[in-house]
Amino acid sequence: MKFKITNTNENSRTGLMEFANGKTVTTPTFMPVGTYGAVKSLSTNEVDKTGAQIVLGNTFHLMLRPGSKNIQKLGGLHKFINWNKVMLTDSGGFQVFSLGKTSKITEEGVRFKSPIDGSYIMMTPESSIETQHEIGADIIMQFDDCTAYPSSYEDTKSSMELSLRWASRCNETHNNSNSSQNLFGIIQGGMYEDLRIKSLEKMLDFDLPGYALGGFSVGEPKDIREKLINKLAPMMPKDKPRYLMGVGTPLDLVEAISNGMDMFDCVMPTRNARNGHLFTSKGIVRIRNAKFKLDETPLDEKCDCYTCLNHSKAYLHHLDKVKEMLGCTLNSIHNIHYYQNLMKRCQKAIALQSLHRLKEELELLYK
Repeated sequence: MKFKITNTNENSRTGLMEFANGKTVTTPTFMPVGTYGAVKSLSTNEVDKTGAQIVLGNTFHLMLRPGSKNIQKLGGLHKFINWNKVMLTDSGGFQVFSLGKTSKITEEGVRFKSPIDGSYIMMTPESSIETQHEIGADIIMQFDDCTAYPSSYEDTKSSMELSLRWASRCNETHNNSNSSQNLFGIIQGGMYEDLRIKSLEKMLDFDLPGYALGGFSVGEPKDIREKLINKLAPMMPKDKPRYLMGVGTPLDLVEAISNGMDMFDCVMPTRNARNGHLFTSKGIVRIRNAKFKLDETPLDEKCDCYTCLNHSKAYLHHLDKVKEMLGCTLNSIHNIHYYQNLMKRCQKAIALQSLHRLKEELELLYK
C-alpha cells in the first residue's frame, strides 16, 4: 500500500491510499462496522451507495462463525460477502478485552470462554495474524491488549509493554508469510501521555504501513481523550495513514481530523439508527418522537441519500413504531450516508483551508 498526502490545513490533511490490487481510498475516511461480515440491516450494495470505501470485519466473531478457514475456502471475505472495495479486519483484542472475567491474559496470549458453546479458546498474536491471513482483508491489525478505564499507572504500563511484545510477534508472523496484506500497529498506553508516547516511539521501529490509536472509547472523559489525540496525532508518521479506533460522534471525528487523523470506525451510526437516533444537517432527530407522526417532510432536506429522497419522517416514525425491519435499514442508510458525506465535506474544507468553520458548525449542532 502507498499513501500520499494531497492537501493540508494546519495539522489536518487529505490523502490517497493506493493498494497493490488497484483499489484506492481517499482520506479522511469512515469505515462502517460489519462485525460478522455484514453491516447490520444493510446489503453491500446499500453500503456501497452510501459512499463507503472500506468496511471493517471482526476477526474474533468471524473466527468463531463461520470460521476463518471456511471463509478462506469460500474465496476470502471480499468474495464471501460480495464487497469489491477495501476491507479491514481488527485483531480480536478489543473483543477479548470485553469478555472480562471469562478471559485470562498471559504472555502467550488470551485464553477465553467461547460465547457460543462455552469451550475454551487460546488466541495469540500468531493465531490472530494467521486468522486474518485466512480471512483475507486488505488491512489487518496487530493483536493487542486493551486497557480498561480507569487503570493504575503500573497496570497500564504492563499492558502497554505486553502489546509491544505482541506487536513484535505479529510482525514476525506476518513477515514470515507470503501475504500481501498491510499490517497496522496499535499504539496503547491508556490515558497516560508518557506511556502513549513510549508506545508510539517503540511501534515506529517496526516500520509498518500504518498506525492506529487504540484503547479509546472505554469510558474515559472526552477532554482527556481529546488532549491525548491532540498530542499524539502530529507525532505519528506523516507519510502513513493514522487510524483512530472506535471513535465516535460527528464532532469527535472532525476534532480528530483537525489534529491529523485519517481513518475512523464506530458502530454509532448504525446502532443509533436502530434506536431512532438520526444525524442531520440540523442536528439530532429522534424519530420516535410523537411530533413526527404526521410530518410529511424528508428526514433531512439537504441530504441526497435514498431514505431522504424517497420517504418522509412520518413513514420512518411509523416503521419504528411497529418495529418494522425496513425502518432499521432506511435509518442506517441515512446515518452512514451522513458520515460519508461528512468525510467528503472535511476533504473539501481541508482543500479550501476552512476546516475550522466546519468544526464550529458541528459544535453548534452537537455540543
